Amino acid sequence: MNKLSTTENPTAPAVLVRLRIAITLFFALGGFLFAGWAVRIPAIKEQTDASPGALGLALFAMTGSAVATMSFAGGLCRRFGSKQVTIATAALLSVSVVLPTFTHSAPALGLSLLLFGVAYGGIDVAVNSVAVDLVAAMNRPVMPSLHAANSLGSLAGAGLGGLLASFLSPTAHMLLLAPIGLVVTVVAGRMLLAHPLPGSHGTDDASPVRRLLPRFSVGVLLFGLIGLCAAYSQGALDSWVPLHISEDLGGSQGVAAAGYAVVQGTMTVGRVFGVRLLERLGQTRVVVFGGALACAGTLVAALAPHLPLVFAGLAATGIGLANIFPVAIARAGALGGPNGVAVASTLGYGGILLAPPTIGLLANEVGLPLALSLISFMVAAAATIGFVVRHR
Repeated sequence: MNKLSTTENPTAPAVLVRLRIAITLFFALGGFLFAGWAVRIPAIKEQTDASPGALGLALFAMTGSAVATMSFAGGLCRRFGSKQVTIATAALLSVSVVLPTFTHSAPALGLSLLLFGVAYGGIDVAVNSVAVDLVAAMNRPVMPSLHAANSLGSLAGAGLGGLLASFLSPTAHMLLLAPIGLVVTVVAGRMLLAHPLPGSHGTDDASPVRRLLPRFSVGVLLFGLIGLCAAYSQGALDSWVPLHISEDLGGSQGVAAAGYAVVQGTMTVGRVFGVRLLERLGQTRVVVFGGALACAGTLVAALAPHLPLVFAGLAATGIGLANIFPVAIARAGALGGPNGVAVASTLGYGGILLAPPTIGLLANEVGLPLALSLISFMVAAAATIGFVVRHR
């Protein structure tokens, strides 16, 4: 992978600034809502009386529907416009986050998570497609900073969840988040639609089938594999770290939420500085060194017996993982537009699809700490592929 261009445009039109703000808000909203749900997984597990394996299968329904949606979301963006799909799926995400909290069994939980997964998969492809157009218009590798907004939103969602966990039920918590999400969708959506974005994708003249089916190249597939490994790691951490801290290490729900927040916080810091890192070090070093750091961090977080060491490992993992997935999505989008983003997201979140059930089923056999060590092998694989494709 070659070093990205360091060309800057200090006199970017005001319209690009406003569009960047709107896109940043949508990235932050996705992270905020998902994190608000994720930190309440221990309470939902208790509410549904689900075993680790049953909980993993219920989470599989969410990630499965998300990946299925990603596979044709690129076509929807080309048919209806990436901006329009972003707004529609953001509204759906804001509403559907409430549904899982009304369930009292693992099967019902899985069914309720299907719609949440559809919304999450759709907004992921759509907002990244808009972001790829923004990157091209600004002529700067700003994708990590946009993903930093997602991490910052996740940090805010996790922090708020930690504060509210002792006072509000999961249902009351999500009923608080839903109107916040809808208000942000309206505000950011109006900004997004008010201004054209050079290179933005709208309707095309392809046949209905070709509009929906993703098209891809070898380059897109390679970057998609890097995204798969990184997303698997993120998905496993999102789903299982709070439970690991609360059940294996005896932490309270607030401490469990803090563990999740450490990962998101350090990922945010890494992505805030990601633009400069990419410009100075290049993609290969960022991916390879980041993967090595995350590999070591996940081993410590999974196997250390004391919370301070676990938190240190989670911090190292967040910093290492920070820019791997944004690089994979940006390069795939540059190569293939919305379809490139769709293919890479589908492969990437295929990793998230695999994470909950594989970690959960493995935890039934060897315990959650050893099962979580599987994450280290995935981030090591991302670093290895990043080195192999360094000339692309």
